[in-house]
Amino acid sequence: MKREGALRRLGALSLLLTGATLSACSDATILAPAGPIGDANRTILFNALAIMLAIVIPTILATLGFAWWFRAGNVHAKRRPDFVYSGRIELLVWSIPILVILFLGGVIWVGSHQLDPRKPIASATPALEVQVVSFDWKWLFIYPNQGVATVNQLVVPAGVPVHFSITSASVMNAFFVPKLGSMIYAMNGMRTELNLRADKPGTFHGQSAHFSGDGFPDMNFRTHAVPVAQFNAWATGLRGKGPSLDAQAYRLLAQQSQGVKPYSYGAVAPGFFDAILSHRLKPAPGPSQGRGGGNNISPGTVEHAW
Repeated sequence: MKREGALRRLGALSLLLTGATLSACSDATILAPAGPIGDANRTILFNALAIMLAIVIPTILATLGFAWWFRAGNVHAKRRPDFVYSGRIELLVWSIPILVILFLGGVIWVGSHQLDPRKPIASATPALEVQVVSFDWKWLFIYPNQGVATVNQLVVPAGVPVHFSITSASVMNAFFVPKLGSMIYAMNGMRTELNLRADKPGTFHGQSAHFSGDGFPDMNFRTHAVPVAQFNAWATGLRGKGPSLDAQAYRLLAQQSQGVKPYSYGAVAPGFFDAILSHRLKPAPGPSQGRGGGNNISPGTVEHAW
């Protein structure tokens, strides 16, 4: 029986380690970052975990130790029914959690300032500009300097900082590439900014991290970090080919759809992102009635707005 119990415990431990290993290898994990922002996020996570374990583990051990020492059969344990107060115990009980909170808050405060999403990443190479728009339920990526755009596919040069300008053409979403770090919201009529960098070529999972309706589970995209020369060839190859991203294309793009396969636009109308941001292109319909939406979310049709 003892041998069977040991084998069961060994099997459970193996499953746990296997799960942890597979989780670390997944392209959706934050535990195996592919850039400096993701790496800094992981450091904060581990530091916070270590600080919290510094009080959790002693507390668990002390609980077990007290329960064992003051068991009914221990004749050496002193029973003091008249005990009501100890200043030293009160000082110990309250001072340690307060110090932990202060230390943990300090770590988070410093980290949040160092990782300000708007803070450019120091680099000798100028940042690539990418404009991101969330729809129901897909992502649009505009490369204003390259004059092209893609849907549900983000291509960036490895080793080059990328500056994202992000908004939503419909309800609120959250732009998140876990291996590159720092989730940030996409909000209608507002621009948020995010600076990321992929240190080496690879393909990473990207997603909407904020529930936004029926098509939320399929609102994912692939991020391809490629060598600089390959990125330039990719952008040049797209330019002038395929449909153009203009007001008519926007009308179709704004319609709700799920599980959209990646595709691209070979040209982008000037000021397209700003037109969405300023509502010169009307917001998309948003959720239907009875699911948190309503007429106020969709002030008009998009055909005659721009």
